[in-house]
Amino acid sequence: MTDPALADLLTPADAEALAAAVLPAAVERFVGGAAGAELTLRANRAAFDRLHIVPRVLADVSSVATARALLGTESALPVAVAPMAYQRAVHPDGELAAARAARDAGVPFTACTFSSTAVEDIAATGATTWFQLYWLRDRGHTGELLKRAEAAGCRALMLTVDTPRMGRRAADMRGTFALPDGVSPVHFGARPDGVPRTASSGVSAVAAQTANVVDPSLSWADLDWLREHTRLPLILKGVLDPADAERAAACGADALVVSNHGGRQLDGALPALGALPAVAEAVAGRCEVLLDSGVRSGTDVLKALALGADGVLLGRPVLWGLAVGGHQGVLRILHLFGEELESALALAGCPDLAAAARLRTVTGPGGEPR
Repeated sequence: MTDPALADLLTPADAEALAAAVLPAAVERFVGGAAGAELTLRANRAAFDRLHIVPRVLADVSSVATARALLGTESALPVAVAPMAYQRAVHPDGELAAARAARDAGVPFTACTFSSTAVEDIAATGATTWFQLYWLRDRGHTGELLKRAEAAGCRALMLTVDTPRMGRRAADMRGTFALPDGVSPVHFGARPDGVPRTASSGVSAVAAQTANVVDPSLSWADLDWLREHTRLPLILKGVLDPADAERAAACGADALVVSNHGGRQLDGALPALGALPAVAEAVAGRCEVLLDSGVRSGTDVLKALALGADGVLLGRPVLWGLAVGGHQGVLRILHLFGEELESALALAGCPDLAAAARLRTVTGPGGEPR
């Protein structure tokens, strides 16, 4: 590897400090910040840190398999890239670089409603592409995006259900973040819609944009409309309560993402990892269960699998890799996750992902095994 910065990436977490050194301060705060006092942001990591794997021994791990089908498509890892807005604010190549890296790593990439690159161009990279949808006030525009996603060849639709409005994020409210020139939410065309172009103290331009275009009336009844307007498998992102998971499975959701939006919505919300076992139990195999919020290593992926997840979504580490090295930076991050997961599986006595799901875990020193 010729780039010295990428050579310094020995773990995914290494990318955070490297990204902070190259990103404009306002963009770095936008990527890394969270809601309120950032209690949930920290709790997400603390939940992983408190959980301990109970390894098995005398298992043949001379060959370790990390591949899994996610939403009907084979993935080299139980991993997909999470939906994240405005990636061209992080690197000029933005979503195209990240999608190409996901393609090269053999994992799905999720295009975002507020992407700075069109879904058609993202899908044209050859990556297995999912499309994330915010429920828009303009129902005609919602239907248009669904048609575009299907026509582009997207393999699944991910509806975000935890964002009736934007969480109160102090860094954004301090008015430091505005989109750089040439970066815009391309799925909105020429519509102004409160695009965060000008920073002003005390106002979150991103929250204002969300209030302008996202419909807070989204309810269970709207899933019927959505099913009528798309043939794509449906993922609901942002589920923490097992009662909601049970209802989603009963409504025919193909997958759920156990997520608190990386701590960026309700501060004080349950850590996603803490919610995972009850959600997995509630759906009882009727749909796939993915997890995001706080995943920073291959061992974290193993812990999620042990608690019932079928896979995880990667968010901030991908953006850090993008900032540091564009396509090669993201690819390095994804390869590191793969290497760490393969090593963790072997050391835990797991020749495959099914064995990981049978591992016992202990929460905290002297905690009760699960």
